[in-house]
Amino acid sequence: MRLILVFLGSCVFLLSAQAQNPPEPAPGKTLVYHDIQTDSENKLLPWNSSNPAVAYDEILKLTWKYWNNVPGYWLRKERNVKERFGLQFPPMYFLFRTHDPADLGIGGGQFAIMLSSFDLYADYSGDPAVLENMKFQADWYIKWGFSDANAAWPNLPFPCNTELVPIYDGDLVLGKDYTQPDKAGEFGFELVTLFKKTGDKRYLEKAVQIADTLAQHTTVGDYDHSPLPFKVNALTGEVGYILGKDNKTRMDSNYCTNWTGALRLFQQLRGLQQGNVVAYGNAFDKISAWLKTYPLANHRWGPYFEDIQLWSDTQINAGLMAWFILDNPDWVENAPAKVRAIQNWVLANLRRDEWQQYGVTAIGEQTVYKMYGQSHTARHASIELRYAELTGDRSRVAEAIRQLNWCTYAVDFDGKNKWPHPGTYEIWWTDGYGDYMRHFLRAMAAQPDLAPAQAHVLRSSSVVQKVEYSAGKVTYTTFDTIARELVRLPTKPRSVSVGGVDVAEAANIAGDSWRWLPLAAGGVAEISHGTGRLVEIEY
Repeated sequence: MRLILVFLGSCVFLLSAQAQNPPEPAPGKTLVYHDIQTDSENKLLPWNSSNPAVAYDEILKLTWKYWNNVPGYWLRKERNVKERFGLQFPPMYFLFRTHDPADLGIGGGQFAIMLSSFDLYADYSGDPAVLENMKFQADWYIKWGFSDANAAWPNLPFPCNTELVPIYDGDLVLGKDYTQPDKAGEFGFELVTLFKKTGDKRYLEKAVQIADTLAQHTTVGDYDHSPLPFKVNALTGEVGYILGKDNKTRMDSNYCTNWTGALRLFQQLRGLQQGNVVAYGNAFDKISAWLKTYPLANHRWGPYFEDIQLWSDTQINAGLMAWFILDNPDWVENAPAKVRAIQNWVLANLRRDEWQQYGVTAIGEQTVYKMYGQSHTARHASIELRYAELTGDRSRVAEAIRQLNWCTYAVDFDGKNKWPHPGTYEIWWTDGYGDYMRHFLRAMAAQPDLAPAQAHVLRSSSVVQKVEYSAGKVTYTTFDTIARELVRLPTKPRSVSVGGVDVAEAANIAGDSWRWLPLAAGGVAEISHGTGRLVEIEY
């Protein structure tokens, strides 16, 4: 069972915020913080607006605002903490995995997950504070979280702080010196993205170091052994352990299926021609072959969560694999069928039917702990919407939207987030904030009418370095010259320019061109460019 404690609100800074145009409440029916709202067929609506686009946009704003104002924690333990760390009150998410100071130690994938969400939200919102927070988190982790260069597994981030200081030195369960290579791959990929977003080569250099270590240790793998272990002592190279089904027998943690972060890291560095691209190619091929031979065939999707000592298959590993396939359909034969099989496995093993009367199938976290959660349900929904976009099969779109509607109820008026089931359980920062926001943003990109009829960059094939929204104009710069973007707008553009040169509207875009896809309210501009990185849209 995940380590979850009763919410203690005294340490949480509350923000004032009002939802936009909430529907009339249905007295006596509540979900988490809010009265349940339904349509004429008793199907679930968001709590804060009958229009999902308005509701989701508000949820994103509330969640980000809460995160950006999380209070600091006074480190009484060390008198010289200010001199040592440069700040006496590090944000609570640097020390604890929930709002509760009893939950010492962050979640293993926290920094990578937050960077993933905030990369998308920085583009969507245009708020420069989002990028500043990304850099703040990454800089801190790089300074205080990596194994030494002379370790058996050098230059990898440790997933957790084992003491009440913002230094990351081990694993939440196994203790000091243990790391999780799958989380290192995820963070390495996000560092490449951050390099592309900022131009700061420190992020690229650290990503190369992570990739070098992962590639060096990648093996072929078999039924019981993934190409890299789940947990390993970075100093000695000793593989960590999990417990068997009897909850007593110790087994080496040689198996993990969360390798899409490592694949994306190797992809990016090879594309940039940075680091040992030959070794990255070999590691990419070994991991790819293993994923296709084993998890994609037998659907053994464990483990992911560091606090679970028993074998457990997880929705996050399955879902991240589905997203990788959707982003890389040429990676595997019959890609749509592979994604459909993953989604069907999730429904067969992790579905929760408590909310069927409202047309919602909630999604459980993992096989040994099927508690339904907003991050897992939102992930499943966003995958269905992206699958529908690519295949044209819209048979599950309506329920996917209702699943996202259900997930909105986990956010209070101040942006605070908690588990959407009875009780006052705390939620990890990873589940409630990072691995929550990104699924709404991906859903909006897959079905743009789920975004409000306002100016928002929803998706880009390249990293967006900077985006500015002003009256009647959107301006953004991409890392790559050749790229495509999807931009939500309230009205059709009057002009689109690339590198200062106006480009033509076209029915089938290629090179420098754009097309307009009208929606019930506003529409979407799809931009293609190949001669410049600066795009300006006037509408």
